[in-house]
Amino acid sequence: MSLKIYNTFTRKLETFKPIKANEVNMYSCGPTVYWYQHIGNLRTYVFSDILKRTLLYDGFKVNHVMNVTDVGHLTSDADEGEDKIEKAAAKEGKRAGDLANYYLAVFKEDFKRLNILEPNIWCKATDHIKDQIGLIKNLEEKGYTYRTADGIYYDTSKFKNYGKLAMLKKEGMQAGKRVELKEKKNITDFALWKFSEKPGLRQQEWPSLFGLGFPGWHIECSAMSMKYLGEHFDIHTGGEDHIPIHHTNEIAQSEAATGKKFVNYWLHGSFLTFKGKKVSKSKGGLYTISELQDQGYKPLSYRYLCLTAHYKTQLEFSLENLKNAQNSYERLKNIISSSKNDGKENKKYLKDFEKAINNDLNMPKALAVLWELVRNEKAKGKIRTLEKIDKILGLDLLEKESISIPDNIQELINRREQARKEKNFKLADELRQKINEMGFALEDSKEGIKVKKI
Repeated sequence: MSLKIYNTFTRKLETFKPIKANEVNMYSCGPTVYWYQHIGNLRTYVFSDILKRTLLYDGFKVNHVMNVTDVGHLTSDADEGEDKIEKAAAKEGKRAGDLANYYLAVFKEDFKRLNILEPNIWCKATDHIKDQIGLIKNLEEKGYTYRTADGIYYDTSKFKNYGKLAMLKKEGMQAGKRVELKEKKNITDFALWKFSEKPGLRQQEWPSLFGLGFPGWHIECSAMSMKYLGEHFDIHTGGEDHIPIHHTNEIAQSEAATGKKFVNYWLHGSFLTFKGKKVSKSKGGLYTISELQDQGYKPLSYRYLCLTAHYKTQLEFSLENLKNAQNSYERLKNIISSSKNDGKENKKYLKDFEKAINNDLNMPKALAVLWELVRNEKAKGKIRTLEKIDKILGLDLLEKESISIPDNIQELINRREQARKEKNFKLADELRQKINEMGFALEDSKEGIKVKKI
């Protein structure tokens, strides 16, 4: 079954064809590690994880690279303001490298909580300064750069198809520009290398043939993706907010340097919203996964919530929506826990599921197929089919959770057992009902009483 994916570059649904047979080179824009990643950030990584799992399921070998921005991402997309890492390090009184490592470790822990597969390679911007300098030198030799008082800039007017990914109309932007250009030649020009204003003031700065300084944000992704995946590779993913600037600039500098097409398929996840507005760090970020856990929400309940909407559509977040997702997820696992393994596989439901995931990762449809399977009492081969389905969903559908039974619930269970021994079945039923009302269900079996959360 062929995988069809929506290519942002062409604005079309296309049948995926890898450059090399049975092998996929994939790059995902990773975190800027100056603070905790909020659930809006993490939705994008759940989307790229589903894509990666689908490719693996379809039999491809996936070489997956993700960058870690630990220098060069300024507080303004206009190449102004402070470096986010430097600013956070000064605020917390830490070394920039230590701060970046701490927040990267937290980010990786979030991956584990959400069952997101780690990339084959994590690459830090600070570990690849020479690669970035080399790429800037290449662009300089080919006439795509110019020098200003604060850095080396890319001249976007020199690149014929600049802005094609975002369908930017430079003429209109020039006519209606409100940004102060200063020494920039064009409103869309961007920094490749920024000079240190006061040498020694920054924690992270490097000597180069251009002068003492640090790389711009965009150059790192081009330098590192091409180092590990080649000058022309298959898939690039990220959030939709990267389309107009970051990914547009990646294409311009990469293709100018190599003269080759940079990436075949660009895929972008849509925003998580709260009260209709994008969830972002600049607005507080809403919640982290740890904060939701502290309020009693399971990380995989959030993953389940993400799967209820297509990756290209905005997903409205609220605690009520998350609670509903958690209830659905727990109900799903409870139904599955009573399924018997007959050693078979249900070809019909598996085919329907595969059709959904290969149709541009249609996870709402895939979930609908899953629910239809588990609710069908006559369906054969549930367990074997669920094993395959969960390779995509990553919801630990067959993993049994250890339940912590509160003391007051255990006391009611003990009283019910005593009532049954005394053949006081009326009292036993009343106690069972009370236990149900308190969120737990009892199942009597030959092995004893099984307790489940409702």
